[in-house]
Amino acid sequence: MGGVRLGSLLDALAVKGFTGVEDQPIEDISYDSRQVRPGGLFVAVRGLKTDGHLYIDDAIRRGAVAVVAEKRPTVPSGVSVITVDNTRRGLAALAAAFYRNPSEALFLIGITGTNGKTTTSYLIEAVLSAAGYSVGVIGTINYRFNGRTFRNPVTTPESLDLMRILRQMADAGVSHVVLEVSSHALDLDRVAFCEFDIGVFTNLSQDHLDYHKDMESYWECKKKLCLQCLESGAKRMRATAVVNRDDPRGEELASEVSVRCCEVGLSDKCAVRADDIRATVEGVTGRIQTPNGFFDFRSALVGRHNVYNILAAAGVAVAMGIDSAVIKRGIEALQGVPGRLESVQSSGGFAVFVDYAHTPDALENVLKALKGLTTGRLITIFGCGGDRDRKKRPMMGHVAARLSDLSILTSDNPRSESPDAILLEIEQGVVSGQARRYPPEHLSKGFHRPAYAIEPDRRRAIGLGLNTARKGDTVLIAGKGHETYQILGARTIDFDDRVEAKSILERPMPGSRSDR
Repeated sequence: MGGVRLGSLLDALAVKGFTGVEDQPIEDISYDSRQVRPGGLFVAVRGLKTDGHLYIDDAIRRGAVAVVAEKRPTVPSGVSVITVDNTRRGLAALAAAFYRNPSEALFLIGITGTNGKTTTSYLIEAVLSAAGYSVGVIGTINYRFNGRTFRNPVTTPESLDLMRILRQMADAGVSHVVLEVSSHALDLDRVAFCEFDIGVFTNLSQDHLDYHKDMESYWECKKKLCLQCLESGAKRMRATAVVNRDDPRGEELASEVSVRCCEVGLSDKCAVRADDIRATVEGVTGRIQTPNGFFDFRSALVGRHNVYNILAAAGVAVAMGIDSAVIKRGIEALQGVPGRLESVQSSGGFAVFVDYAHTPDALENVLKALKGLTTGRLITIFGCGGDRDRKKRPMMGHVAARLSDLSILTSDNPRSESPDAILLEIEQGVVSGQARRYPPEHLSKGFHRPAYAIEPDRRRAIGLGLNTARKGDTVLIAGKGHETYQILGARTIDFDDRVEAKSILERPMPGSRSDR
């Protein structure tokens, strides 16, 4: 992209004031002054940690020929200045205009909710691929299309980055895009000016209260996808909301949407529903009822909670008019999702799983799934992230103590917080679950259930859990899932739970695990 006339970009904005040259060609747009290129336009966005207005001079030094700001800055002659009320929303409008509104040319499916977004995105991708569509996905793990995969640092990219990715996909021949939509993205206008065809709501439970402060504010953000994005776009007359009606908030949402709504769940009131569900360590099976009939399915995804993700994907496909045989083929084609109850091979007679569960509800769903499949003891290794929702820490501790035989509390991504302080808050919930604390070195001698131990070093904690396990046990390493790093203060180090577990399991151990 490049050479877009400034005047044409101004048409996309609610301009308060302008000085400069409308015929000025704009080669690029940036919201980070370090990324400004000569001939670029810099948008001064107020962020969560700093204010882009502080970097206007730096942007100009790097070659910015135009600046968008909320208050008029002092700039050298020859630099155009545009003032608007909200630069963050202005960035989204400029991005859509600069990249020629790519979502208009794509079939865009947005997924929001506390848990299940990533797994649902993989399922929808599998079903659409089975239907013969060229599919792109943007989400927590990565963004990918046409056989290529790219790192994605946040669930939903900033509006400028999102529009650039969507334009790349459209130009590469992608027809359908599946986008995970976070509450932050909805609140910060990252998906503003995206034209959605379908919006999916999975569920709502506690998370991100460090940002939203309370559950009602969190909910108000989440429902914007279906109540604002779907209802205000150019596609609103044909848009569809796919809603998990079994979730209390989903039932509320289904009653509020004005676009077509496809309700999914286990209730007879749902247009797309499942019954005859059976869960084993190999996956889940069941029958899905649709307005067009029913079909049996067999999925490799472990846990009954994944039935809701499967139903969401089926609901999307039904709304699109995709044949049931194709939906079944897509569901059954997906063999797993990175870091979502991902199995790590063990020769010790016990099972090991890594999962991204980092909310009380997600952890409970995963532990309930594994508890029903475990003949021995259930050992859970987990922590909570620093600089994030502190209220959920004791809640997660209580869930772990209630459903696990042994909980090993450790660090997640402590960030700028003290790992010991985080563990203390988790421990409050563990203690409320009547668990008894054991020194790590005593676990090999046995323990009374429920029990817990504290080991701040995540690598040692994983080793402790695996070395304590015996035949018939299940070990869950929760919280980080697919992540390949750990954030310790100002440092980010390489760390992958799957790699660490595999490395520990491959080491020679004194004695036989199966004898313990």
